[in-house]
Amino acid sequence: MNALNANIPEGALEDKWSNFKEKAKLVNPANRQKMELIVVGTGLAGASCTASLAEQGYRIKSFCFQDSARRAHSVAAQGGVNAAKNYKNDGDSVYRMFYDTIKGGDFRSREANVYRLAECSLALIDQSVAQGVPFAREYGGYLNNRSFGGVQVSRTFYARGQTGQQLLLGAYQALMRQESLGKVKTYTRHEMLDLVLIDGKAKGIITRDLVTGEIERHAADAVVLATGGYGKIYYLSTLAMGCNGSAIWRAHQKGALMSGVSWIQFHPTSLPQSGEQQSKLTLMSESLRNDGRIWVPLKEGEQREAGLIPEEERDYYLERRYPAFGNLSPRDISSRAAKERIDAGFGVGPMKNAVYLDFSRAIKAQGKAKIKEKYSNLFTMYEKITGINAYEQPMLISPAAHFTMGGLWVDYQLMTSIPGLFALGEANFSDHGANRLGANSLLQACVDGYFIAPYTIPNYLADELKAERVKTSHPAFDEAEAQVKAKLQQLMEIKGSLSVDYFHKTLGKLLYDKCGLSRSKEGLQQAIEEIKALRNKFYTDLKLTGDEHLNSELEKAGRVADYLELGELMCLDALQREESCGAHFREEYQTADGEAVRDDEHYAYVSAWEWKGENEQHVLHKEPLTFERVSLTVRSYK
Repeated sequence: MNALNANIPEGALEDKWSNFKEKAKLVNPANRQKMELIVVGTGLAGASCTASLAEQGYRIKSFCFQDSARRAHSVAAQGGVNAAKNYKNDGDSVYRMFYDTIKGGDFRSREANVYRLAECSLALIDQSVAQGVPFAREYGGYLNNRSFGGVQVSRTFYARGQTGQQLLLGAYQALMRQESLGKVKTYTRHEMLDLVLIDGKAKGIITRDLVTGEIERHAADAVVLATGGYGKIYYLSTLAMGCNGSAIWRAHQKGALMSGVSWIQFHPTSLPQSGEQQSKLTLMSESLRNDGRIWVPLKEGEQREAGLIPEEERDYYLERRYPAFGNLSPRDISSRAAKERIDAGFGVGPMKNAVYLDFSRAIKAQGKAKIKEKYSNLFTMYEKITGINAYEQPMLISPAAHFTMGGLWVDYQLMTSIPGLFALGEANFSDHGANRLGANSLLQACVDGYFIAPYTIPNYLADELKAERVKTSHPAFDEAEAQVKAKLQQLMEIKGSLSVDYFHKTLGKLLYDKCGLSRSKEGLQQAIEEIKALRNKFYTDLKLTGDEHLNSELEKAGRVADYLELGELMCLDALQREESCGAHFREEYQTADGEAVRDDEHYAYVSAWEWKGENEQHVLHKEPLTFERVSLTVRSYK
C-alpha cells in the first residue's frame, strides 16, 4: 500500500484546524438531502456525529447492538470531561492542556491532533451547558472544576459521578430530535458483521438483527464507526459485557489499518476481583484521588485491619515515589505502582489483590458533609457492592483493564486507510498516544462527533456527489453477506464441548499475565503461540447452544473469534516495540528504580498494521511522529 499520509494541514500548530475549516469542501443543502450515511454506534461519538450531520441535512442510518441508544457504554463514565477554560485562574490554557496530553501519552501521538483536541475543548462546555447537562456549580452559580491525574491544574468539569450519563443524555436528545424529524432512522439490537467495499471505498455494511437473526444489507455514501474500544478482550474489565471490538476488526480485515494495538490503559481505581465467577469489574472514578490517599502497609503480608495500622506503618507509595503529583499521578504510572506493591506481597483485602484508598484525612479536614457532597453516589455504589462504609474505613481498589488507546488508524480528518470509512472516539487511535489522561475520553468522543466530523465528512462527500448511488443489489453486497453467513454457520457447526466464556476467560488471563500492565519478550512470544493454540481449539471444540435466531451465545462467539485474532496482534505489536512508553511497559526497558525507558531514536512513530489474510503475518507500516512545538523529554512526575 502507499505510504501513510496523515493529511495534516499547513500552517502553525495553532492555525492548522482553522486553515482546514476555511478550505474544506462543502456540500450545498439541496445535495445533502440526496446523500446517506451510516453511523455505527450511539455513544457520545456516534450520537453527536449523527445528530450534527442530520442537522446539516444528511440522511443517516444509526446502528447499535443495545436495546436503546441510551445504553451505549459512554453512560458508564463517571469522573468528568476536560476543557482548558481556566475558570480557576490557576494557569491553564489551550497550550498547557495540549502539552499535558502529549506528555501524558509519552510523546507517542500527533501534535496537530492533540492541539485540536485542546482547542475544541473550549466549545464543548458551552455546547453541553446549552443542552442542559447539569455540571456541578459553585455556590455562586459558576461551573466548578476538579483535577484529574497527570495535571497540576483544575480543568475537569463534572456532574457528580455521572458525567458520561449526563453528556450522553444530551447527545441522545439531539439524536432523537433528528429521528423525530425523519432525518435519522435508528436500528437498535443490530450488530455490524462486515464492511462492504466498492471500488475500494466504504459503501455499506452487513448487519445481523439480534432479535430475529436476520442478515441485512445497508448501503451509504460513507460509513462511520464509533463503536468504542476493545478492552473487554481481557474479560475482566470495567467495560460492560456487550462491549467488543468486532466492528473495527471486521473493517481491519477489509483493509483498514490498526494502530497502537497494544496500548491498553489499566484504570488504577477499580474494585478488585473478588471471585472466579466474576464477569466484570467496577470502576471507581479517578476523581476520588483528589481527596483519597492511596497506601499499603509497610509490613509484608499484613493481617491487621486498616484502622489498626498506625500512620508510621503505612506506605503512601505514590506520594513517596512521585511527590510532585502524588495520588494524582497518571493512570499508567499509578496502576503499575499498585501492581508492584501487590506483587511484592503488600496487597490487602481478602485476596491480597488490592491497595487502600483512604479518605480519613480529607473527612477530618473538610468534614463528612463536604466529602458526601462531592462523592456521595460513588460511596453509595461502593457500599452497595462491598458492604463497606468508605466514610469509616478505606476503599479497596486495584487496577483493571479500562480503555484502549489503540484502534483504527485515522488521518487528521478521522478517515481510515479505506476512503469513505471514518472512525471516531475510542474506535480510533488518534489523540492519546501510549496513555490517556483521565477525563480526555469523554472529551475526544464529543469533540470528534460535534466539532470535527461535521467538517471532515462533508469534505469527503463533496467529491462523491457525482458518483452513482450504490444499491444493496450490487455484487459486493452478495459477497459480503455470503461470507457473514458462512462464518455464522461455521460457528454453529463446531459442536464441541467448551463454552464461549471458557475461551474468553482463558484469553483474558493469558493477555493480562503476558500483555497487561507489564510485558517481556519471552512472555509475549509465549503468548503468541498460546493464542494460536487456543484459536485452533476454539474452532474444533466450541460448543454453542440454540440456533441462528435469537442467540446471545452466537453473538459472543463471533466477538471472541475476533478477539482471538486481535489478541495475537496486540502481542505482536508489543513485541515489536522494544521500548517502554506510557501503558506499554517492557520489563527489559526500565530504569533501576522501575521507570519506563523510551527509545525515541527508533520508535518515535505510529505503528499501523495491515491485515494480509487469515493465519498470515500482519505487515507493519510506520507513520513517523514529528514534534515542532514540544521537546522530547523524559516523562517525569516526580
